[in-house]
Amino acid sequence: MSMSDSDTSSQGGAEYKNFRQISRERLLYEMLRSTKTGDSKSTWKVLVMDKVTVKIMSYSCKMADITEEGISLVEDIHRRRQPLSTMDAIYFIQPTKENVVIFLSDMAGRSPLYKKAFVFFSSPVPRELVNQIKRDTSVLSRIGALREMNLEYFAIDSQGFITDNERALEELFGDEESSRKGDACLNTMATSIATVFASLREFPFVHYRAAKSLDPTTMTTFRDLIPTKLAAAVWNCLMKYKSSIPNYPQTETCELLILDRSVDQIAPIIHEWTYDAMCHDLLNMEGNKYVHEVPSKTGVPEKKEVLLEDHDPIWLELRHSHIADASERLHEKMANFVTKNKAAQIHHGSRDGGELTTRELQKMVQALPQYSEQIEKLSLHVDIAGKINRTIRELGLKDLGQLEQDLVFGDAGTKDVINFLRSNQDVARENKLRLLMIYAAVHPEKFEGDKVAKLMELARLPQEDMNAVYNMRLLEGAPESKKNSIVPFSLKFDVHKKKHGARKDRTGEEVTWQLSRFYPMIEELIEKLSKGELPKNDYPCMNDPSPTFHGNSHSASVRTGEIPAAHSVRSRRTATWARPRNSDDGYSSDSILKQASSEFKKMGQRIFVFIVGGATRSELRVCHKLTAKLKREIVLGSSSLDDPPQFITKLKLLTANELSLDDLEI
Repeated sequence: MSMSDSDTSSQGGAEYKNFRQISRERLLYEMLRSTKTGDSKSTWKVLVMDKVTVKIMSYSCKMADITEEGISLVEDIHRRRQPLSTMDAIYFIQPTKENVVIFLSDMAGRSPLYKKAFVFFSSPVPRELVNQIKRDTSVLSRIGALREMNLEYFAIDSQGFITDNERALEELFGDEESSRKGDACLNTMATSIATVFASLREFPFVHYRAAKSLDPTTMTTFRDLIPTKLAAAVWNCLMKYKSSIPNYPQTETCELLILDRSVDQIAPIIHEWTYDAMCHDLLNMEGNKYVHEVPSKTGVPEKKEVLLEDHDPIWLELRHSHIADASERLHEKMANFVTKNKAAQIHHGSRDGGELTTRELQKMVQALPQYSEQIEKLSLHVDIAGKINRTIRELGLKDLGQLEQDLVFGDAGTKDVINFLRSNQDVARENKLRLLMIYAAVHPEKFEGDKVAKLMELARLPQEDMNAVYNMRLLEGAPESKKNSIVPFSLKFDVHKKKHGARKDRTGEEVTWQLSRFYPMIEELIEKLSKGELPKNDYPCMNDPSPTFHGNSHSASVRTGEIPAAHSVRSRRTATWARPRNSDDGYSSDSILKQASSEFKKMGQRIFVFIVGGATRSELRVCHKLTAKLKREIVLGSSSLDDPPQFITKLKLLTANELSLDDLEI
């Protein structure tokens, strides 16, 4: 019986595995497969989990993966279960007092629920709980393993994870600051973040956004200290790992940058024009689940649930493309598919190229099953893109999107917002709200007096929407009385009145392509971090023993490869939506999957970015984009991944003390 983590390491080895692959393999092989020893080798087992570990498992593995490792039944530890005294059980649980009490109850006495128990904890186990287990001698002999897996995060993407802190924005940035509640939230978050580094066998340089000090007389608030406190809590966990986990690195192997939502108030609200973001923003999706209508034999369309995830090569190829580009490429794929299908019909059918009989068509479909699968995938995405484009037209999103981006880049101001609201009375309430929230983030100084109230009146927004706009100030990290002060972290924008950013000229798509100007602030920060150029006063490092260390030996030791200079904050940049020419038909998308894995083979050290208070799909896209550009795997972590409607609902809650997240439908 060992109380240790595994000693496998992500360092070394010929094959580079990305973040999610490592998480999956640890769960399947290091945990489930490790129990196949002795008389347990060939027998089926029960897997017992709690609500958090079920999510951890489901984000990384499919049911088929688990079954393949010998699991015949998955149970909830908090539900009453049938005794299966001839079977062994694997417990994958959080190390809570309640879970340990239930486990001991399951395995104690003359008739335990299971023959043998293999226990894996998702994070470090408090000493008192270990002692509690060891004291129960009747259970001790029935334990096959007792280990800390140190894996307590949800791998939502090949390069993204979230912690179990859906209400972090409410608990940490709320109007009524509660440091006790806030500290508890940050400590839980830190434990989960640290398990990422335990899993990947990485020891990071821990950078964090420093508190915003306006002047010596200003009191620092709890909100100002969120990244500092989280960095300290993560550091404490890492120090314990250094002394307790076998083969854990003793010197730094990667970078971690801890930020909070105040670093970019606009990214969660602005309309992001990529395929992935538009799907989640405009379609009524539940997570990654999309309900697709397919034709049936009866003539009544059938509803079919599909998951928009990495296993779909077309999704993988198009998800980060601009919606106009994605639509165009789907059209090309469909045209190519039809052409190739005709060629196949001629080849398999009558040699003179005449019409095929039904029997010949059946034979062709049987001979080429990849056709039916391909047309199904293509039809799905053509349907989705069509629905998004209709919604864009119906909601008048192009004009709105143009104004949003012009506001952000200083090409539009108050008059433009007033004119837009006057001449577009029928704009959806949520979209008017988002426009005013962007205006609030760009022009916090306009909130003095009744200027904003007049804009709200013009937009005909109710009080609860006004709350969301006013609550933007809680993400500024500066006290209300100091809103007009110039702070080091205020949003900076290019103020030149140049109407168009430089971009590739695409005939007939002028407006659409203009909408790719916006990019999240973390793009700048990651590029600077990669070059060792983050200002150390604004972003100190926990590992930094001396003031000169960060600027010299650190940047030299970690920097890998030549990296282009970072752009100025929110500067105009060319919109480059690269399109690989080898995947323009309906077939070779599968090569994207192969490319994705081979690109990682020559990677530098990883960069982790963690955003407290919710990350966005645009930020996740940036991490994928910069991974290819910087040749370093960029992993994005956050307390949650929010689409604009979810984020706005959370923002409304910051001052609605009588409500909680459970009361509002997102």
